[in-house]
Amino acid sequence: MKAILTVLLLCAAGPAAASAAIIGSGYGHDCYIAARLGHGGRGGLEACNKAIELEAQSHQERAATFVNRGIVRMQSNELVGAIADFDAAIRARPETAEAYINKGIAVFHLGGRDHDAIQLLTQGIERSPEQPEVAYYVRGIANEQIGEMRNAYEDYSRAAALKPGWAEPISQLQRFSVQRRSAGLAA
Repeated sequence: MKAILTVLLLCAAGPAAASAAIIGSGYGHDCYIAARLGHGGRGGLEACNKAIELEAQSHQERAATFVNRGIVRMQSNELVGAIADFDAAIRARPETAEAYINKGIAVFHLGGRDHDAIQLLTQGIERSPEQPEVAYYVRGIANEQIGEMRNAYEDYSRAAALKPGWAEPISQLQRFSVQRRSAGLAA
């Protein structure tokens, strides 16, 4: 199964989504399409619910469906329900990087838990997501929120290096000025 990361207007504080592909047909695939294309709403949530309730799925497919339903919920600003889905994905398959990344994004959007979001995003990065640049970018935003400007700069730089030409991290980097300090000699 291949996981896919997509940014949905993070500059305007919208969620990023790390959808997980489900091959074939059925409700699980419909849930993936809803998450991937941002067509969540009631129909997308219904497809995800039916996939979880009615379809026989491997641990990998079940984790992917929970990630995708969490994304659909994030798209509807149901952050608490989204976090519960990402937790279910982590329980089903703890190595699912996209579950940690999306949970980190949802926690960040709840507000007041930037350190928790950074920790979750870091755990996602450590699990080798398909598109780590999104996690670095969001972690850069969270680091900036807590005043960790050097870490924010490094995360934006990493995101830009991983996906050359991506406008968002490049735009963020343009706000920084880097000053090199020379090591002074004691007199």
